[in-house]
Amino acid sequence: MPELLPAPQLNWQNSANMTADQIIFLSYLLLVNLTAFIMMQRDKHLAKHKDARRIPENILFLSAAAGGSVGAILGMQVFRHKTKHWYFVVGMPAILIAQVAAFIWLKFGT
Repeated sequence: MPELLPAPQLNWQNSANMTADQIIFLSYLLLVNLTAFIMMQRDKHLAKHKDARRIPENILFLSAAAGGSVGAILGMQVFRHKTKHWYFVVGMPAILIAQVAAFIWLKFGT
């Protein structure tokens, strides 16, 4: 049976152990995910108003690819937006999987 990697230990009580780079990275992820979530909400709102100019789909995908895939997926589910478009239903999780794989490869790969 293959050995499993030990789970990372998170110490939320003492965030002073985080480096400045880690804080900047986490702040960026928070901001881009919040932006992607709000963009889904805004586009859903604009979709209800037929005369309104919508957010282009490539911009929604770009926000996910920039690190906001979790926010975009949550926005899709919360606002029930773009859930009937197969390329969103498949594409957004595919972006998230690619991002997680890239993170794992960069963090633990050789």
